[in-house]
Amino acid sequence: MKNYLIIAVACVLTSCGGAPEALVVKSYTLRDQDATIMSDPMVQNEKMRRLHGAVSVEERKQRLGEYYTVQWNAEAGLEKEIIFQYQQGKSGSRIKRMTQTIPAGTSEGKQEFAVIGDDYFDNGRVLTWKMTLKAGGEVISTKQSYLWE
Repeated sequence: MKNYLIIAVACVLTSCGGAPEALVVKSYTLRDQDATIMSDPMVQNEKMRRLHGAVSVEERKQRLGEYYTVQWNAEAGLEKEIIFQYQQGKSGSRIKRMTQTIPAGTSEGKQEFAVIGDDYFDNGRVLTWKMTLKAGGEVISTKQSYLWE
């Protein structure tokens, strides 16, 4: 009876551990440069990490905006490309694009895209976005915000 119980528990535990997602997107908006103590230490740490190294008020202002961190997972054999497309509040229907290329030998990693500084102040908040992971020119995975067309 004990053996059956152990086998059942092992099956349940192994069935829960699926393959990792190919693309995970996390966003963070840095709205002010005030470094006062906040009630949530995780938010305080993230804010301090984004402002680290910016000494003057102008340097700190240029760090304000929106940050998108992408964790990706794909086959190691092909060159990969992560494409970030987005629209901002003051840029009308114009779709902007940022890309980052990853060498062929890498199978997982983390990339960051930032809409900060003058681009953020001149064109406004990011209203909608789409993140695409390509390997060898073929789309592996996409994630997008709710409002993406």
